[in-house]
Amino acid sequence: MPSDFSTATDSLEAIERAFLRKVEHGELHLPLLPQVASEVMALAADPKADAAKLAALIHKDQALAAHVLRIVNSPAYMPRSPVVSLQHAIAMLGLTLLSEITFAASIKAGIFQVPGHEERVRTLWQHSLASGAFAKEIARARRVNVESAYLCGLLHEIGKPVVLRTVVAIAREQNLPLDKATVDILVEGHHTRIGGIIGEQWGLPKQVVETTQYYKDYDHAPSFRQECVLTCVADWLATHLLFPDEIPEETLRDHPAFVELNLYPNDVEQLVKSKDKVLAIVESMNL
Repeated sequence: MPSDFSTATDSLEAIERAFLRKVEHGELHLPLLPQVASEVMALAADPKADAAKLAALIHKDQALAAHVLRIVNSPAYMPRSPVVSLQHAIAMLGLTLLSEITFAASIKAGIFQVPGHEERVRTLWQHSLASGAFAKEIARARRVNVESAYLCGLLHEIGKPVVLRTVVAIAREQNLPLDKATVDILVEGHHTRIGGIIGEQWGLPKQVVETTQYYKDYDHAPSFRQECVLTCVADWLATHLLFPDEIPEETLRDHPAFVELNLYPNDVEQLVKSKDKVLAIVESMNL
């Protein structure tokens, strides 16, 4: 009788072979960029965009509009009085910030859904949100493009839910056991490649596509090294926030990427102190 170890190993290898076949043959089911997210991204790049255009765009999806208003009324954004309309929300937060909120809400609804694995997906989503928020804080400290940094942070692990969904489907189709360790190995091992494929298909900015592939290996980034290093730091900060036992504060502060970004100890201190602010944003987006 085979041991549990050999069974798990055999299952991992079989699922991985099937997964790679799908990738190589172009059979991987990739999500489409949600229509609202696509239009918001185009609107954000349009110098003629105005509040009326954004409000009209969000109103196309009433469920999304209601969700955006719940987020805007959350403690993270501390409105002095209830925000009752999208026009009011834009006036209070500005076009750029409300565009970011809408983009993120649309992505969550369209991508971060894997039936039967809700808790894991919720954790992936929280980590993505925290990474996006920390990326903005780092960009401000470095005086680089904040909106670009946010997109890099928010989407750097966009391949993870896709790998997860595919792996779960393969295991079900082939009647193979699928434990947490197997899922972790496959998701961690393949999400950067899949993230790059998704980014290309969605027509995301080149720096965003590259960070999905190289944020963990920024020394080999072909062209957007700074964005990859910044996203790596945002990823670490997000992990420290959500899983402090995994990356304790002393380990976090010693990360060489801080030096790469010319962030001094007082800059790092300010980033660490922003944890409560980032956590409030994460909680608001889960309303």
